[in-house]
Order: sequence, then structure tokens, then C-alpha cells
Amino acid sequence: MQLANLILAQLVNGITLGGMYALIALGYTLVYGILLMINFAHSELFMSGAFVGLGVMTLLTSSSMAQKFPVLAPAQAFFTGSRVGVFFMLMIVFLVAMLVVGIMGMAIERFAYRPLRHAPRLAPLISAVGVSLFLQNAVLLWISAQQVPFPNPIGNGTAFTIGTVEVSVLKVIIVVTAIVLMLALDTFVSRSRMGKSMRATSQDREAAGLMGIDINKSIMLAFFIGPALGAVAGIFSGMYYGSIVFSMGFLPGMKAFTAAVLGGIGNLRGAMLGGFVLGIAESLASGFISTGYKDVIAFAILILVLIFRPGGLLGESVVEKV
Repeated sequence: MQLANLILAQLVNGITLGGMYALIALGYTLVYGILLMINFAHSELFMSGAFVGLGVMTLLTSSSMAQKFPVLAPAQAFFTGSRVGVFFMLMIVFLVAMLVVGIMGMAIERFAYRPLRHAPRLAPLISAVGVSLFLQNAVLLWISAQQVPFPNPIGNGTAFTIGTVEVSVLKVIIVVTAIVLMLALDTFVSRSRMGKSMRATSQDREAAGLMGIDINKSIMLAFFIGPALGAVAGIFSGMYYGSIVFSMGFLPGMKAFTAAVLGGIGNLRGAMLGGFVLGIAESLASGFISTGYKDVIAFAILILVLIFRPGGLLGESVVEKV
């Protein structure tokens, strides 16, 4: 009975973790599907989303901010006085963070990647690493080098119980939000006009341009959507772990990249599947082996996938360029 409860608890943790990995992995797979490049700055956009979310949340809830700006006091009373207020406050936090980080992603594409679009593949890769280091050190120097506490306005209340395992409201919200956003993105890409333009651009940029598709617009949209979803994952990470730091993006970013490769990089549904599979595998490894081995397990999975199934679980959805 204890073993079953332990397995169940780790599965719940793994699904929650997998939802966050999947949201980040979608950014990697969107960019790779269109440009065939790995955007290593994506992990720092995930981190930036957490800090932007914290800033907005502080503005909407902190009493010190109300003292500096008395006009905020009535709004803060609403946002902190009821569950409805907390809901609207979180909606504002997520929307603002998604917008700001999405615009950051578009700016990075415009000024760091677009000028190198026809350069050798190594050039945009180096540019991505440079952007990643710039963003990380900007937060280090301008905000804080220490762990910054991140509030959890949802609280740690129990949503429901499975056996003796209590599933918190926050975990339910993380998983449900991740699934809804991933399904919405999959529907958008497969059925909307702009989504079809993105798919055409990913298959053949030159032919798509000749057919009247604005390939720059399609690429910028991918660089908006991916970072915006990463910002959601960043806020959830801060609420889940209780703190954020300038270097928080590296490991989740690498694991999300592993998830994208595991599912089949370039394939949106593969990124979703890979995120959940990796999250569950990592959580089970923490529970049954050691927390010190969870990162080893994650990257061992990456190596094995690259050796035995480089196309991933669901294969690639992009056309091989020759």
C-alpha cells in the first residue's frame, strides 16, 4: 500500500513537472520546425517570464507599492480580498508576462537571428548563446543575484485526494492550464490561416514566399507564441518552487529541449508527449533512486533517444532539407 501511494504521489508530481516542461518545449519545437535552429535563448525567456510575472504580481498586491502609488490601493483591495480578485489578478499577471516576453522573443528574432538567416548554421547558434548570456547577466546585474521569493496566491489547499495522496489546487491548475494551452496551440496551427502559413513556411520557406505568404510574419509569430508559453511556465515554476533566480532557466530549458527531442523535435504533439514522459521519468527517478540522479536520468534519456530513435517518439513533422 505504501509503495502504491509512493508511485501515485510521484506520478502526480511528474505530471505537474511534465506540464511545465511541455510548455517550454513547445517554444523549442516551434522555432526548429520553421528555421531548423535551436533557440538556446528560449530558456532565458522562460526565466524572464518569471521575473516579469513577479513584478506585475508585486505591483498588484504589495502594500508598499500602494503606499508609493495610492491610486493602486482600491485595485489591490479587490485583487487580494477574494478568490475572484485573485483569479483576475493572476489573469493579468499571465497576460502581461506573455505579452512582454512574446515581444522580447520577436525582438530577439528581428535583431539577433534575422540578419543571420542566410549565414552558416553555426552563426545563429552562436548568436542564440550570446542572447542567452546577455539576458541572464542582465537579470543578475539589474535585478538580483540571489534567490527571490515568489508568492503563491493560490495557496496550498487540496483539490482532491486519491487514496492517501493529496493533490493540491496549484498542481491541478498547472496541469489543466498546460493542457488547454497546448491544445489551443495545436488547433491554431492545424486549422487557422496563420497556422497554415506557419506550416507552409516550415516545409519550404522559398515556395511559401512565392505563394504570397509573409514568411517574416510567420517566423515572428512563432517567436511570439513560444516565449509567451515559456513565460507561463516560468510563473508556474516560481509559484510551485516558491522562489526564482537569474540562473533558473538553464536546467529546465535543457530538459525541455530533451523533451522536444524525445517527442520528435518539430512536432507539437511530440513536444507535449515528451514533456510529460520526461517529467514522470524524472519524478519516479527522484522517488525510487535519488533526487541527485534525476538530472542524470533526464539527460541519459536524451542520449538514448539520439542513439536509438533520433526522430523521437512521434517522428519529425518537418521536411528534411537537402
